[in-house]
Amino acid sequence: MARSKKQSSNIVVALDIGTSKIVALVAKVASNGRMELIGIGRHPSRGLRRGVVVDIDATVDAIQHAVDAAEQMSGVTIEHVYAGIAGSHIKSYNQHSMVTVSGDEITNYDVERVVDDAVKRISIPGDQKPLHILTQEFIVDNQPGIRQPVGMAGVSLETRVHMITGAISAVRNLTRCVENCRLRVDDLVLEQLASAEAVLLADEKELGVCLIDIGAGTTDIAVIIQGAMHHTAVIPVGGDQVTNDIAAVLRTPIHAAEEIKKNFGCALPQLVSPDEEIEVASVGDRPARCIKRHTLVDVVEARFAEIFQLIQQELHLSGYDQTIRAGGIVLTGGSSQIEGAVELAEEIFGVPVRLGLPEHYSGLAQQLNDASYATGAGLLKYAAEHLDAAKIRDGEAEAEAEEIVEKQQHHHQVKDEEEGVFDKMKSWFKHQF
Repeated sequence: MARSKKQSSNIVVALDIGTSKIVALVAKVASNGRMELIGIGRHPSRGLRRGVVVDIDATVDAIQHAVDAAEQMSGVTIEHVYAGIAGSHIKSYNQHSMVTVSGDEITNYDVERVVDDAVKRISIPGDQKPLHILTQEFIVDNQPGIRQPVGMAGVSLETRVHMITGAISAVRNLTRCVENCRLRVDDLVLEQLASAEAVLLADEKELGVCLIDIGAGTTDIAVIIQGAMHHTAVIPVGGDQVTNDIAAVLRTPIHAAEEIKKNFGCALPQLVSPDEEIEVASVGDRPARCIKRHTLVDVVEARFAEIFQLIQQELHLSGYDQTIRAGGIVLTGGSSQIEGAVELAEEIFGVPVRLGLPEHYSGLAQQLNDASYATGAGLLKYAAEHLDAAKIRDGEAEAEAEEIVEKQQHHHQVKDEEEGVFDKMKSWFKHQF
């Protein structure tokens, strides 16, 4: 196996710390902005509940296993990561502010002033801290919809911002778990923000779209209109609740219920034959039983319908239920892939719904063609967008220099081996003749 290289400036690492799994992804960013996926590590997660760390040791162990696997595949020693954060502790706020332009035209200083003023107007609880401050639009002299006002002439400058916060304790515990693996956290990124980067199309973002990321412990919501985040929320129900329902109703162990859900689960009865049967493991040493698959479908449909109705309620209360009718809804996350979920969502919301898969990357792209990798793929894209061109060029230069050194070392090793063989042959001839 090749010697591991250090993490150069053009290497980005995503760490998706979920309720059911930890995923580490390693990618190389080229100077043209394209990414090549070079490493994947995945390990079951046992230390989180509904996106929040409840067991630090178990979480550290799972992270370490995922990172080790990604290092082994990529040949890179991982030193720093972009990590995802989720959970029902996440809150979001919208705010508006206006300032008078300081000169003849708008400068970066004016933009900073108006954004800072908007942030100061937001009153957040003492146990919360800001994670993201996202500008939705700028308004210059009552002209809305401006995305980059610097250099424009104007007297007044307004902005609308979307602030996302997380519980201080949850942020600290998640960061501590990563740091206990001797890794540095470059940034904590809201998971639905990352997933949106990976699966949403530009047209959808402009028209108005709702992203629904159904994970194991939570369902994350993001509403994006005219390319900007307008609403984020977390529903504390996810795929694990579906599994628990199956286990309770069918009287089967949790691990068996999870397998049944993956292999036979369906959220729409019309898609299943009324005569189809499935085998269900019993608790203890009792023999397995055969049941109608429709019994399973009734359980799955009820829980998914509840999740979608809670989201519908959230959208109605926030006032965004009508603004997403053009772009519709995009489902993603591991639990969104269950048969019939898209069709059931269309019935409940009455808008177009599709399954969102991560966009294609070169390298190990085929392995990412799964909605459960949406957050990890989005974290990679977010990380790449926050690398400046100089860092990418430095990283490419570092990698090229290291490759030259490796070739030289290999050449010297081969030469030493050849000389060793020659010396042995000389010695043999000397003794023989």
